[in-house]
Amino acid sequence: MPAGASKKGRARAALLAAGAVLLPLLALTGPAEAAPDHGPGVRPLVVGHRGAPGYRPEHTLASYELAVQLNADYIEPDLVPTKDGQLVARHENEIGGTTDVASRPEFAARRTTKKIDGQNVTGWFTEDFTLAELKTLRAVERLPDVRRRNTLYNGRYEVPTLQEVIDLAKRLGRKYDRRVGVFPETKHPTYFRSIGLPLEETLIRTLRRNGLDDRDGRAIVQSFEPTSLRILDKGLKVSVLQAISTSGAPYDTVVAGKGPTFDDMVTPAGLKEISTYADLVGPEKTRVIPNKADGTIGAPTPLVKDAHKAGLKVIVYTFRNENQFLPKDLRVGTVPADYGQAFKEYGLFFRTGIDGVWSDNPDTAVEARADFLAGRG
Repeated sequence: MPAGASKKGRARAALLAAGAVLLPLLALTGPAEAAPDHGPGVRPLVVGHRGAPGYRPEHTLASYELAVQLNADYIEPDLVPTKDGQLVARHENEIGGTTDVASRPEFAARRTTKKIDGQNVTGWFTEDFTLAELKTLRAVERLPDVRRRNTLYNGRYEVPTLQEVIDLAKRLGRKYDRRVGVFPETKHPTYFRSIGLPLEETLIRTLRRNGLDDRDGRAIVQSFEPTSLRILDKGLKVSVLQAISTSGAPYDTVVAGKGPTFDDMVTPAGLKEISTYADLVGPEKTRVIPNKADGTIGAPTPLVKDAHKAGLKVIVYTFRNENQFLPKDLRVGTVPADYGQAFKEYGLFFRTGIDGVWSDNPDTAVEARADFLAGRG
């Protein structure tokens, strides 16, 4: 970080750039600490979570492209490495459920069991394949019982590299005459560092090579592990987001035997510590509005206010249209895969003052944001 560039200033600069340039609507205005509970008129960001996986298999170029067509501000590639050190977009390094590898007899012998972040996982892993080998595979729908229509696209798309995602964002930016941001996440960074395939250095080089190492909001990096984020913060000018799960602790905390749990992170003291290396936090949505014991939606927690007081923006994950992902009182009917009252959920969250959302259905998020900005949400 250049001398004199504060974390708070970096976050505000990046999100002002994103709000003002990525879509020509209303920019985020005013310092977070001056208006922690913003209302209509302040434009939250929409991040295409793994692209637009409500409509196309996740982490494919088709999914990312559709997210942009649906007016997402950012597309989000989760990053894992190949055997030869290339970064590819997969939610997990185990790819048995997101590619057709299980049907490929030439790779049958590579099925194995590994301990990933302390858990035994059986399947096929990206780090056991070269990029050339991965490129022979084809993506499949990860949730076929929920998103049956997406199975239509099984076998059509490759596993994309980070470079291909960046190239797509640039091409679509030119096509639609607007900035398309990228929001990469380092997955299992402690594990990959332990096997000699660290993610951070390659990510830093790739962003620099593509002219994205800037505070203009075109790129934001994220991880659940503070150690990874501190490396990225030191090596890059871009804004940094600390992702926060519902429970447990980051795996770097587990390995070290010390450090913050996710519960620690959402306290005022924890948020203040996060602000020393990050500009934003990304909590799971029940950290912001938890469900009641009966599964219906409850009242907001102080997290958004506390984060804003610490100078941190808040982008919440993950919003989905299907009943099974909604609080019980926002479901419609009894079929888990049917759509529920997603617009109502977005409205409740936007009113808490959040600065953005990750969505599997970016068009729903964008329309809900328009309602909110117009005072209808």
